[in-house]
Amino acid sequence: MKSESNLFCSTGGRILIKPLIEFCVGNLASGSQAALEKLEKDPNLDVMEYGCLGYCGICFEGPFALVNGEVVQGATVEELVNNVYEYLDENPMF
Repeated sequence: MKSESNLFCSTGGRILIKPLIEFCVGNLASGSQAALEKLEKDPNLDVMEYGCLGYCGICFEGPFALVNGEVVQGATVEELVNNVYEYLDENPMF
């Protein structure tokens, strides 16, 4: 789990907010751990894991994550990772 802030400074000195990707530890145990590991490698994302995110029904269905507070799902880990990036492309923070 990353412990750094979701703020970082770009070379221009501006403060930018990294997209926040949140995982439920129960869902990690069900298979989304690989998605977390892939997304953690991206320095432009802030990836966190929590004991429970309160989406038990969705958690039971398959891999999911919260992306800036919105549920993103995938039938497979690969699809979840792709859907996270697709969501970020379609919903820029600024």
